[in-house]
Order: sequence, then C-alpha cells, then structure tokens
Amino acid sequence: MSLDREWDSIRPDRSFRAAGVGLLRVTLLFGSAAVALALIAVPVLDNQTRSSSCDALAGGLDPMSTGSIGSRATYTLRRSVLQPSPSSVCIIRADGQRSGDC
Repeated sequence: MSLDREWDSIRPDRSFRAAGVGLLRVTLLFGSAAVALALIAVPVLDNQTRSSSCDALAGGLDPMSTGSIGSRATYTLRRSVLQPSPSSVCIIRADGQRSGDC
C-alpha cells in the first residue's frame, strides 16, 4: 500500500480542506488589496478636497480679522447666585465705581 492511499484512508476529506485554504488565500488577497488601495486613495482624495476648499477663499487667505481694545482700564466682573437673576453681572472698575447688577 502506498503512502497516499494510506493517508486517504485515514483522512478522506482532504479535497475539502484544500478548498478552505484556497478560500482563505483569496480572502487575504482581496483584503490586502483593499487595505493598499485605502492607504493610497485617502491621501490623494484629501489633497484634492483641500485644494478646492482653499480656492474658495480670496487668495488662499482667511477673510476673518481680529483686533484688540487699546484701553488699559482694569475691572472685575462678579456674578453671584445671590443676585436676583442668574445672568446678572456686577462690573467693578479700578477706581471703585460699580455698574450693572451689584
């Protein structure tokens, strides 16, 4: 008796296992191809959307402007749960003058 026949007598479902391994290989092949495509496609698409959104702004600059108040006056804002309204604010200036809901 040859070794192949002896093995087939012990494990006759050898062809089913080979098909399972083949299915696993095909799954791994397509899975790795999907991951590689995602790693390449995402940065390319991201660059395209960034360039189109920057073109909408004038010259690539943000039109938002900020500024500051030149006054050097100091003051304190006080809020208390004891005041009649929860949104009441008391403003105390450096010279002791009070305004608001004090």
